[in-house]
Amino acid sequence: MKLNSKKVLVKKSAEDLCVFLSDVKNFKQLMPENTSKFEVINEKAFVFALKGMPEIALEVKEVNSPNSVILGAMSDKLPFTLTADITPIDETSSEVELLFEGEFNSMMAMMIKSPISKFIGTLSEKMSTL
Repeated sequence: MKLNSKKVLVKKSAEDLCVFLSDVKNFKQLMPENTSKFEVINEKAFVFALKGMPEIALEVKEVNSPNSVILGAMSDKLPFTLTADITPIDETSSEVELLFEGEFNSMMAMMIKSPISKFIGTLSEKMSTL
């Protein structure tokens, strides 16, 4: 299953946005209103839960500065990646698109498609206000 957020303009250079997204503590300010838990596990990982959904632990898997930050699930139960694809616009702004990719059976994919789409949409919207 692959899902994309819309591309949003962020008033940060590509380098600054990449550094921001590489620091897992910063994801707290990007989380949706219905976040029931957010906890930093270590400098590369955090766990969060949205109301009505199980907890998900994410860790920074790869940073390709200033072009992308790849987060991945820490559990093999829901294997997926969330990639922030960053495009420089000028010295003070960049564009970002979130790409969600996961291997799920069709029933699971049907159940999580809508909540995950809303989740990555909210993350990208909040990035546009940074």
